[in-house]
Amino acid sequence: MTDKSNDTPKAEGSAAAGQGASAAGRPVTSPFDSPTTQMRKPDPKDIPRTDEDLGLDPDEVPGASTAPTGRGGDDYGYATIPPASAASADTVRLQRRNREARRGTLDLGLFVLRLVVGYTFIYHGLQKLTGWFHGPGLDGTKTMMESGGWDYPSLSTALVIAGELGGGILLVIGLATPLAAGAVLATILNAWMWKQGMVPGFQYNAGTPTGVELDSILAGAALAIILTGPGRWSFDRTRGWATRPSYGSFGVVVLAIAAAVLTFWFLHGGNPLEGVGPF
Repeated sequence: MTDKSNDTPKAEGSAAAGQGASAAGRPVTSPFDSPTTQMRKPDPKDIPRTDEDLGLDPDEVPGASTAPTGRGGDDYGYATIPPASAASADTVRLQRRNREARRGTLDLGLFVLRLVVGYTFIYHGLQKLTGWFHGPGLDGTKTMMESGGWDYPSLSTALVIAGELGGGILLVIGLATPLAAGAVLATILNAWMWKQGMVPGFQYNAGTPTGVELDSILAGAALAIILTGPGRWSFDRTRGWATRPSYGSFGVVVLAIAAAVLTFWFLHGGNPLEGVGPF
């Protein structure tokens, strides 16, 4: 009897202590404050399953549509995320430029190519215009064009000087590069056809007065500049054709060839390709 009576107060005191305070001395407010307490299994009836159980009001849902969705009797749809605004042209251009691969020495190589080709045409243009560098000068160029079979020597001289000198300067600085390269291409093609038509047979050897070897190299270089663009070392560096030439380059090439053929046919006449053979 003594032992039983002594154990009862201790048990009741322990239970009271467990209900009144946690091991840390704080009041017990939930089962989580006492890790050793077993949580009660929730009743399935107490779990909310519908919007009404959660207390949701369709009018209080931000951005919700009041149109019926046709699913399970719902009379409103969920809020949607608005579409992103369209990026500006400057943003798209900047993103495209950031995605471009590094060009390495490509721009430097294009600058050297423009410098060499442009200087060559400037050199020959100054020879014809001013007589520098042991050139014929303006009067000598007119005489040369007239003796070469050109019907309008003054007009022919003006066109060849404009193509060589003007196109060469624009090539060196990289300004209006497609037009500049197209001008020098048309000019050198006229010179090619003129030399080629002087004597029968294919004239390529540069050691002869009618050799078209240098003219062919300059024509190929001008064509390459049109198709590749001037690069970023130019005044055209902000233009699309400076680093990303597209189908417009083919249009420039076609116009240059057409201008050369029409000019030769109108001012000189004849077929320069007649009698051309492999040797």
